[in-house]
This record gives sequence, C-alpha cells and structure tokens, in this order.
Amino acid sequence: MTIRVQLPDGSVREVAQGTTPYDVAMSISPRLAAAVVVARIRPLTAAAGVVATEDEGSEEAMYAGHETGERVVDLSTPMVEDVALELLKESDEASLKVVRHSAAHVMATAILELFPETKLGHGPATDAGFFYDVYREVPFTEEDLAAIEKKMTEVVARDEKFVRVEESREKGLTDYAAQGEFMKVHFIERFTKPGDEISLYKNGGFTDFCRGPHVPSTGRVKAFKVMSIAGAYWLGDENNQQLQRIYGTAFYNAKDLDAHFKRLEEIKARDHRVLGKQLDLFSIQEVAGPGLIFWHPKGSLIRKEMEDWMREECIRRGYNLVYTPHIMKRELWKISGHDGVYSKDMFPAMELDDAEYRVKPMNCPGHTLIYKNSPKSYRDLPVRYAEFGNVYRYERSGTMHGLLRVRGFTQDDAHIFCTPEQIGGEIEACLDFAEAVLKNFGFEEYRVELSTRDPKKAGDFFGSAEDWANSEGALRDVLTRRGLTFQTFPGEAAFYGPKIDVKLVDVLGRMWQLSTVQFDFNLPKRFELEYTGEDGEKHQPVMVHRALFGSVERFFGVLIEHYAGAFPVWLAPVQVGLVPISEKHLEYALAVKSRLEAAGLRVELDQRNEKMNAKIREFTLQKVPFVLVMGDKEAASDAVSVRTRGKGDEGSVSVGEFVARAVGLRDGHAMEL
Repeated sequence: MTIRVQLPDGSVREVAQGTTPYDVAMSISPRLAAAVVVARIRPLTAAAGVVATEDEGSEEAMYAGHETGERVVDLSTPMVEDVALELLKESDEASLKVVRHSAAHVMATAILELFPETKLGHGPATDAGFFYDVYREVPFTEEDLAAIEKKMTEVVARDEKFVRVEESREKGLTDYAAQGEFMKVHFIERFTKPGDEISLYKNGGFTDFCRGPHVPSTGRVKAFKVMSIAGAYWLGDENNQQLQRIYGTAFYNAKDLDAHFKRLEEIKARDHRVLGKQLDLFSIQEVAGPGLIFWHPKGSLIRKEMEDWMREECIRRGYNLVYTPHIMKRELWKISGHDGVYSKDMFPAMELDDAEYRVKPMNCPGHTLIYKNSPKSYRDLPVRYAEFGNVYRYERSGTMHGLLRVRGFTQDDAHIFCTPEQIGGEIEACLDFAEAVLKNFGFEEYRVELSTRDPKKAGDFFGSAEDWANSEGALRDVLTRRGLTFQTFPGEAAFYGPKIDVKLVDVLGRMWQLSTVQFDFNLPKRFELEYTGEDGEKHQPVMVHRALFGSVERFFGVLIEHYAGAFPVWLAPVQVGLVPISEKHLEYALAVKSRLEAAGLRVELDQRNEKMNAKIREFTLQKVPFVLVMGDKEAASDAVSVRTRGKGDEGSVSVGEFVARAVGLRDGHAMEL
C-alpha cells in the first residue's frame, strides 16, 4: 500500500506505507539525510492555520498525546497516511528544542550511571536549555554536577541510537512501580488511559517514559553544559518530596554555546537586583519579609513618571480613576469565585469583629461593586474604571525573584463594562493602548498569544460552552482584524474567560509577560450587574479586564534590565549632574542649577571637596544622562561643558542651548540621547 508525501516545494512522492522521514531524506540526498535533525508532518486532510502549542516544561507538553494536526517527529517515525513533510535542519527552532530534550535524556543516563539510587521525574526542553527533575535523598554538589557533565561526554561519544518502543500501560506501571519510580507511575496514570499503549525511548541501557521526539542518536548532542541546580517540590506541593532540578543547556556547536554564555554575562550585567542596589532604586528588607518592595527616592521618581504618564493616558482614553480597599470581606471573594479557584494563591483569611476578611489579590471585584452602586443605562456604556491598586498574592518562598515575582505589587488594573455589541471595539482599543505603552517606553517588538479554554478540562472554567465559544471568537476576530500574528494556547485561559497576552521583547531578545486583555462574562453574572437597554429592559453587561504594565514592579524590573539602568532622560531620576571644578565655581553652579530646575529638570550638584574627575566618575557610575562641568571659562561665557552618557565630552555650549536640548529630549520621551 502506498501513501502520498507532499514536500515543501509542492511536489508529491508516492512511497510505501511505513516509509520514514529519514528514508525520504536519503532518497533525495545522503547529504540531506546526514544534515536533518527531525521532521515536521501534517496530515494532508488537516486544516491549515495556527497550531495550538503547550507550555514548555509542563507535564502536559512532555507526556500528553498530540492533537490531530502538525507535529514534530523522529526521523525514524513510520508514516502511515498521506502527509505534508518538512525535513528540519539545524536552522529550524524546533530542531534545537529536540536536541535539548535529547540532551536531557543524555543527562539522565549519566545521572543513573553515577548515582543509580536516583529517581527520575521529567526532563523537558526550555527556551534556554533543558532541565531534569530528580529525587535523591543526598543533595548533589558542584563536584557531582561536574562529574555528570563528564559522564555525558562519554554517553555522547558512545553514539547510542534513540529507539522508540511501545508497550502496554499496565506493563509500564508494573515495571516502574517495582523500581520505586513514583514520578513515572504518576505521569503514566495521569496522561494515559487503561488499555493504552505507552511510548518509551531507549539509548544504550537507559529507558525513559517519553513522548519524544528525539535526535537519531546521542552523538547528535554535540555542545552542552550542566549549569546549576535548584529545589522544586514534587507536583508543586510544599508538603511533597523535595526534588532537585538540574539545569543544563545544549546547542548545535561550541560556537553557539560560547555565544550563549557571553549573552548570559550580558544578562548578568543587567540584573535588575544588582543595578537596583547600585543605583539605589529599591530594596527588599529581610526584617519586613520576602517579596515586599521598598521603593527608594530615585526609584520612586521613576515610578512617578511611569504612573503619571499612564494616568494621563487613561484619562485621555476615557477611563475614570478609582481606588478600592486593600482588604474586603471573604464573602465578596466567594461571590467572585476567587475564594475557591484562586484561594491557594491568596493570603489566609483574617478574623475581624464582624466577619472574615482577605487582602485582595486583584481589583476586579471592587470595580464591579463601584459599577453596581448606581443604575446604568445603555447610554452610560462603556464604563471604564482604572486603578493603580496594591494587591497581595501568596507566592511560594522558592519562586520569588527581585521585582519580577513578588508578594505585594501594584497592578495598573482597568475594567471595562460594555454591551455585547461594544466588546470588539473595546478589546481593540485595549490592544491599541498596549502597543502605545510599549512604544512609549522604548519596546518595538512583541509577541501575541491567545489563551483559550480546554474543552477536555471544562470543569476548571466557569461558564457555558456557548459563552466560551462567543468570547474566544470575539478575541480572534480582533486579532485577525488588526493583522496580528498570534499563537493559541488551549487551557491557559483565566477561569472566568479567554485572554490575549502581549509579551514584549527586550534589547537582548528576551520575552516578558506584561500586558494582558481578558474577556469576562462570568463576574457580571455572579455580581448580577445590569444596565437598562434601549428597549427599556434589563440586560447584563460584559466585562473586559486589562493590565498594561502588568504590575508596576515587574515593568520597572524589565525597564532596568532593558536599559541596563541607563534610563532615557524623561525617566532618569537624576537628569543632569553638575560638577564645579573648584569651590570658587560653586556660586555659578548654583545659578545654573536654579535655571535647570526652573525648566523642570531633575538636577544634582556635587559640592564635595573632591577632584573634578572623581565627581564625573561618580555621576557616570550612576548613569546620569548629562554631566555639566563648570570652570572660569564657562562662568565667564554663561556656558557649560557637556559630557553626555555614552558619548563623552561634547564641548562647551550656552546654558540656554543645553536647556533646550535636554527639555526637548525629556518632553519627546526620546529613547536616545
């Protein structure tokens, strides 16, 4: 029996059923067969379109079965139906993910050969490399990691083939249970059903329960590094066993690996925690508790500029500013559904005189109460409420990270209440606002993701299938109308509705999750919100949640790393540093300071009895955009000698000329000096 295989150039080959992608590559060219890593196939009958993907590093991504459609497979996979086939070389991003997943298996092989008492969890590829979760009573040391990496080199040199085999679910459960592999038993029970066949991958004497795909052999894992180790609770539950998560990375060659570590050095130099201390922007005080941010004067100035711009933009776009309490009765959170679905991420309830209270993890229930406080007509809609609201979430102790993952933060939250007919326009306006935020703060590139309900896990989401279909369709229509490329992630929606996430790309090419726009048809129903329609009848509004900074803290952390602390003039806490050459020039420096401050510039005068170069160096270390030096010549000609960040000495200009330049850069929110 033959099948049809369509190649990317549109040509179609008829081959025997069971032919592998490697066979096809060999029939084209042995050189091609040696170069390809994996294959991408799609049934010719499958509908074209954006393919749903799953979270990297998740259990679902590792073990769950493929939906009908496009998938990446081993070169040795038999093709049994008509397919479109792509042979992927090292230039394809999907190939690197497969190399990294195979590297995780190589690392697991090495771990078991050195430490056979170890029990295995899962080992996914990530955007930065790979990891493997393992359980071992004795903690691994740095020396152990070095030994594992050395043993991996031996496994690669053995060039062991990755071989996929299938066996019954029952046999897999029996074998893994006998070996005490409790994590593998869990994965099989969770991701397969009685009577299923499960897939295993073998290389040499190592066998792992795995969906694949893999490179042809361990010898294709050419450039790798075991990097670090961290703790992770089994199933994310702090009451379970403490696992050890061993991180590594892998690339096609040593050149790419070296480039990766050079990039890591640049990332390290931009670490917002280090720069935050160096530039005196913020701190986290152990005596006060982890994940709680103290904003220092300079950081607070930057925050003020961020919030002032956002508030003015909200008002210009028709939002009303509101404020809601930090704590509210637990009953409110029961009505909203958060007390049940979101409870583990909230701080425990506290008992006061009349009831139990909880600190708020988000602002939306408070905004619904403001909406409900007075009757609304269709003429009043849309109603848009915006708030910089302090919220509190119980992040686990091992997950917090500087400004990026905290327990107390300020959400630039807004909620829009509108008619069903207005929803498309409101969502589009939110996306337009999100793009304006990114552009204003110097981010030109971003990615868009649509998170939807997983019908197979309908119990995790509130509302009817019809409501979900309508709301997901509305978001898709807006994205399509704006011509945005997006990926769809089933199962990643909020419990109350689907959402659009906008992930900015920073100067190092890293993606950050910040802006989100969410459709909610549940809270209006739960809080019995209504408006009087044109027909005189009562109707239920629909609701849009949106946060564009995401949180002030997280956005600020990203800004610090994007600019490496060298903020554009309008955000810089100190915009101009003044350096009198000697004490006799101090009077002139004070006069210049007054003129600059009158123009609204933030100025710092160094009056210390220090040498001029020491003062200039201090302002340079603080990444001040402009340093003005003043001596006899400048005082006599009403001028200043300008040193510009990143450019050095630019010579002498009049004070008026400098003020015009600095004010122009500030008011234009220019990113470059």
